[in-house]
Amino acid sequence: MRAGPELLDLLRRRTDDMVESTRLLVQAESPSSDLAACELCVEVAATVVSEWLGERARVEVHGGRPVLRWGPPSPRVLLLGHLDTVWPVGTLTRLPWTADEERMTGPGVFDMKAGAVQGIAALASLAHLDLAPLPGVGLLLTTDEETGSLASRDLLREASSAASAVLVLEPSVDGALKTARKGTSWYALTLHGRAAHAGLDPYSGVNALTELAHLVHDATTWADPGAGTTVTPTTATAGTTANTVPDRADLTLDVRAWTSAEQHRVDLAVRGWRPQHHEATYEVGGGIDRPAMEESASAPLDALARTAADRLGIALPAGRSVGGASDGNLTAAWGVPTLDGLGAVGAGAHADDEWASVPALPERAALVAALAADLLDGPGAGTITG
Repeated sequence: MRAGPELLDLLRRRTDDMVESTRLLVQAESPSSDLAACELCVEVAATVVSEWLGERARVEVHGGRPVLRWGPPSPRVLLLGHLDTVWPVGTLTRLPWTADEERMTGPGVFDMKAGAVQGIAALASLAHLDLAPLPGVGLLLTTDEETGSLASRDLLREASSAASAVLVLEPSVDGALKTARKGTSWYALTLHGRAAHAGLDPYSGVNALTELAHLVHDATTWADPGAGTTVTPTTATAGTTANTVPDRADLTLDVRAWTSAEQHRVDLAVRGWRPQHHEATYEVGGGIDRPAMEESASAPLDALARTAADRLGIALPAGRSVGGASDGNLTAAWGVPTLDGLGAVGAGAHADDEWASVPALPERAALVAALAADLLDGPGAGTITG
């Protein structure tokens, strides 16, 4: 049975419930850095799952971080998202939760607590209409995505290992799905020189700050605007006192690229750079973090999503390529077909004017449900080909 308008009608009747569930998650503030707050938010999310699905989700700890899991450990279709935000506890006093017929506001509502609710509602609708075998679908919500998913990376690989598709509940961009994402690389670079008195004997020192200046200049040349590759020096420190030749300087680099090949090209440039002064030394920390999610990983799923949207009567803007990374970059790099941006419609991620659309809640939940049902039901289900 293919999901059609009846699926969307069912979810529209539960729009108020979706708004209430979103409120519960938004008011459970959960900055990535606050482990206790994240633990509380995961517990709230588990309660939300039980209210929608009649059974409590599993609250687990992986790499010291709380996560929420529902369904089989290695499902055929994985709904993926996160509950952590960039907003510190107390932001609600400045940016309170609000909701009317059109918009919801509050820290993390767009990125991406509304998307998490949409995924939960999608699972509930599948169960209600008996559209697909729910044992084939899993939900994973982590709490360290905003800081790079270092603790949850092994879990992400395990959870997606048997999947024929990963549907990422990250927010959309102007309503469009995210069919490609830039890869991200982060570098912590350190230059070591030799201290000396800046007035009495400056030439006996080795100035790490001077070497840092050369590095900053050279790093900007590694960018390739034509290919969309950016190399951005972001923070720098050097020196101890105003009258001492700096013996150490530190620089961080943010690198973004549309292809893994470009990430590796810049990585070689970073690691192959050498100071001009023969006595200065150079250390490289960090590296390629999330590989690029290239369009080839999402194209077949994007086509399926458009077919499902047509059946539902939902307008779906053309897919978009975006500069930010998500956990979808990782699953795509591991060879799992991945479609991102299936979460909230709205704007203002990481900004004071963050908001999510209320009318889009049931539409996006229906799209996720229909796509999961199509992947799991019928001849050749679960097989994605390019």
